[in-house]
Amino acid sequence: MQTKEAQAILERLIADAKAEGAEAADAVLFHSVSSGVSWRMGKLEDVERSEAADLGLRVLIGKRQASVSTTDHSAAGLQELAERCVAMAKAAPEDPWCGLAPADRLATPPFPELDLGDFAEPSTDVLKSRAAECEEAALAVKGIVNSSGAGASYGEGYKWLMTSHGFFGQSGGSNHSVSVSVVGKDDNGMETDYDYDSKTHLSDLKSAAAVGTSAGERTVRRLSPKKIKSRTAPVIFDNRLSSSLISQLAGAANGAAITRGVSFLKNKMGEKIFADGINIIDDPHRPRGAGSRPFDGEGVANGRIDLIKDGVLTAWLLNSAQAAQLDLETNARATRGTGGAPGSGPTNLTLQPGAVSFDALLKDAKDALYLTDMFGPQVNPNTGDYSVGCSGFWVENGEIAYPVSEITIAGNILEMYAGLIPANDLEIRGSVNAPSVLAPSMTIAGD
Repeated sequence: MQTKEAQAILERLIADAKAEGAEAADAVLFHSVSSGVSWRMGKLEDVERSEAADLGLRVLIGKRQASVSTTDHSAAGLQELAERCVAMAKAAPEDPWCGLAPADRLATPPFPELDLGDFAEPSTDVLKSRAAECEEAALAVKGIVNSSGAGASYGEGYKWLMTSHGFFGQSGGSNHSVSVSVVGKDDNGMETDYDYDSKTHLSDLKSAAAVGTSAGERTVRRLSPKKIKSRTAPVIFDNRLSSSLISQLAGAANGAAITRGVSFLKNKMGEKIFADGINIIDDPHRPRGAGSRPFDGEGVANGRIDLIKDGVLTAWLLNSAQAAQLDLETNARATRGTGGAPGSGPTNLTLQPGAVSFDALLKDAKDALYLTDMFGPQVNPNTGDYSVGCSGFWVENGEIAYPVSEITIAGNILEMYAGLIPANDLEIRGSVNAPSVLAPSMTIAGD
C-alpha cells in the first residue's frame, strides 16, 4: 500500500466520523507482510506467508470515546465503521481524561530518518537455506543428538496515523530473524537450549551458522547438571536474561500502572532506585532500533528520556490521558493499535553497560549462581516480590564450575535494583536490552 492511498482512506474515515457526529477522531492503518519457514532434522516442516491491512478508528464525543477496527477499506465499509463507532461513543461511559494529544505537542515534518529496515523480503528458498544452515551447524556440535527445529523469518510493516486536529505521519520498518533449538545427550541424560538473532537489516544479522553453533555449544554446556543446596548467594543474570529485569521496571513505570496505583514504583519518583552511576535510557530515535519510531502513538514529537539517571527514577512512561490524570505533560510514550484507546510503553529501553567485564563480575561474585535460562518470572506488581524457576551454572572462586538445574530464586526486585552491578557486555537484541548483571544476594531454593 502506498502512502497516498493510506492517506485517502484515513481522510475519508475521519470525515465520515465527523459527519456522523464525532467531535474529534483519530485513525490508524497498519500494512504488514510476514513470511517464515520451519525446518527440522534436515526437512522442511512449514512455510507461511501473510499480508494484512488493518484499520482502526477512535472517535470522541465530549468525554466519551469508542474504538472499532476493520479490514474493509471500501467506501461503504468506512461509512459503516464510522456509524458504528459514533454510536458506541454516544453510549460509552464518560472518561474525564480522554482526548486527542495537545496540538502544540504534535510532531511536524520532516520526521527523523531512523533507517528502520532494508525492506528486502527474501524468497522462500532463501529462508529455507538460512534455517537449514542454522540447524546443520547446531547438529554438527559434538553431543547434539536431536533438534526441536530451526526457523527463519522476515517481516515488514508500515503505519499511518491521522488525527482530526491536523496530524498525519508514516513510519515503518522490517525485520529478519533466525533461530534454532537443539537437544544434547550424555551418559547422565539430555538437555536443551537455543539461540537466535533478530535485526532490522540483513547486513546486521548474525550468520545462520554462527547462531546454530552457539545454540549447540550452549546446549552441550548444560549436560550433566547438578542440584545445589538451598542458600543465599549472589546471582548473575546472563545478558540474554537481564533485559527481563528492565522490562519489569518499564511495566512498573508505565502510566497505566501508576494511575491505577498498582506499581511498586508508585511512590518512588525522584528517589534513588539503583546505585550511583546506573543509567537506563529510552531512545525512540536510535537508528535501526527494534523499538524506534519518529513519533508516538498519538502523533506527539518524541525524544530520549532518562528513566533512571545516576540511579534515580526520573520519569513515568506516559501518554496524554495518563499525563493529564497525573497533572503532568506527556513524554510521548503513547502506543497505538487498531483497537482501544492509546496505551503507553517504552521504545528502545537500555540499561547502560558498566565498567567491569563479565569475567570480573564472576570474580567479584566468588561463589554464586550464574543464570542462563528462566521459566516465567513472577513479580508482585504492588510489592516487587520476585521469584522465578531457572537453571544455569554454579560459580566457585570466581570461575564457572558446573551446570545446575531445578532451582528457584526469590527476592524483592527493589532490593535487587538497589544492589545491581552491570557488566560491560551489552548486546542489542531487541527493544529492551541490558548487559549481564549481578544481584549481590538472593534466596536460592534447591535441594
